[in-house]
Amino acid sequence: MSDARRAPVWVVIPAYCEERLITRAIANVPALVSRIVVVDDASPDHTANFARASEDPRVTVLCRATNGGVGAAIIDGYRYFVDATVEDAAVCVIMAGDAQMDSGDLPALLAAIESGADYAKGNRFLMRGTFRAMPVIRWVGNRFLSCITSWVTGLPIGDSQCGYTAITRSALCKLPLERLYARYGFPNDVLVKLAAADLVVHDVAVRAVYADEVSGLSPWRVGPRILGILWRGRSEISAARRDRNRLRVSARVRDASVR
Repeated sequence: MSDARRAPVWVVIPAYCEERLITRAIANVPALVSRIVVVDDASPDHTANFARASEDPRVTVLCRATNGGVGAAIIDGYRYFVDATVEDAAVCVIMAGDAQMDSGDLPALLAAIESGADYAKGNRFLMRGTFRAMPVIRWVGNRFLSCITSWVTGLPIGDSQCGYTAITRSALCKLPLERLYARYGFPNDVLVKLAAADLVVHDVAVRAVYADEVSGLSPWRVGPRILGILWRGRSEISAARRDRNRLRVSARVRDASVR
């Protein structure tokens, strides 16, 4: 699809204590994006002020009153996007406030949406050089969680923890945003909800970018939490599939009675 015919593309940037990198993250957003929404998750530093100081006219800054986690910031951005757009084909992309997403990979995410995906999920393991770029403990933890997440959801994803994603407005309207887990584990819960809603997910190769940011993520702390989300997710997906099957059977019965 040509740029002239492409549906609106927004970027939501969740940010917490990113005053050093938020300006770089905004500058990395390519011109094809029509709106940039920075959601400051009640940062105690000057993240919001640095975002507001951007000279990019596309930027809107939302500030949460209390810290809710990266998922809560993304959900706020999603809601703002849904309320402000009307086209079902409009796309909302998530890019990190620490500038870890390569803007050169954005066209590939959008191409996956244009080819029929409801949700395009970045996969750093499809890109050569990821093992060298990613810290070893994070590589091992991500690979393990990705295998478990793919098995639970039945979705063809290889990098469950990657936050570089794109989703259509129509798909967002089918997700229970109010029930999404708000902190680390959010990407896994999104995949559970996508599977339960029977939406189409495509894996897309993206680069692993690590510069001078410092991560506070501990795999040993968040791993058990994510496994708990996935354990509950199995029941949620199974229940949704049973409901869809019952609806199909009921529809066939009604069709047969009409004949």
